[in-house]
Amino acid sequence: MGFFISFLVFAFGLCIGSFLNVVIFRLHAKKTFGGRSQCQECGHQLAWFDLVPVVSFLILGGQCRYCHKHISIQYPLVELSTGLAFTFIYYNTDSLRSMIFFWYIACTFIVIFTYDIHHFLIPDIILFPAIIITALYHVTIHYTQFISYGIAAGGACGFFLLLYMLSQGRWIGFGDVKLVILLGLLLGWPVIIVGLFIGFWIGAVWGTTMMIVAKKNLKSQLPFAPSLICGTCVALVWGPALVQWYMGFLS
Repeated sequence: MGFFISFLVFAFGLCIGSFLNVVIFRLHAKKTFGGRSQCQECGHQLAWFDLVPVVSFLILGGQCRYCHKHISIQYPLVELSTGLAFTFIYYNTDSLRSMIFFWYIACTFIVIFTYDIHHFLIPDIILFPAIIITALYHVTIHYTQFISYGIAAGGACGFFLLLYMLSQGRWIGFGDVKLVILLGLLLGWPVIIVGLFIGFWIGAVWGTTMMIVAKKNLKSQLPFAPSLICGTCVALVWGPALVQWYMGFLS
């Protein structure tokens, strides 16, 4: 029974991931989310058997059935990431409300992560509702600790705004300033420090790797939101334990 439930949750996540791919593509193309899916290359309307998450990609060998053009690896990766995230959240939340909330946050993170990699931009239409919903979630669930989340959001935003102003937008983009409001509201104080610290380290490693492998330089534009999101995910799972360990180490 446990395996069957896990499979259903994972399959549901795959289907949501397929929809997230539509969101990511149509946001950039400025299209509505309604209507049938089409091949981005030839415009051919896709049948249902072309849209089975992951499976269709594997059967078709990563090519469109009709024009045989390459299909981006993004599609199965987003679907798999969503399926795995939904399954992990299912087993690590203690209420239906928390599970649905963190499923929503996972979807938000996946869209922002992928969109920023491709377009160096964090879409406000995805970010702002997440900020509002996260604030409301903590007001209703953790209202006695809400000041902690407010301090984390305000402190992180102020720090990033200072970096943005000092560098005139060369170190980080203004989208990152807005993103850390959401991250602060998710993590609270002092766990936000863990999330940002790990995010900066991931960003440094990624930037160094790109300088070596892809011949980037210090002036090259690199997306920072994926690093911050990875750091936040680590902090959501292990942040309180890491803070406790560090405080014990200092004492």
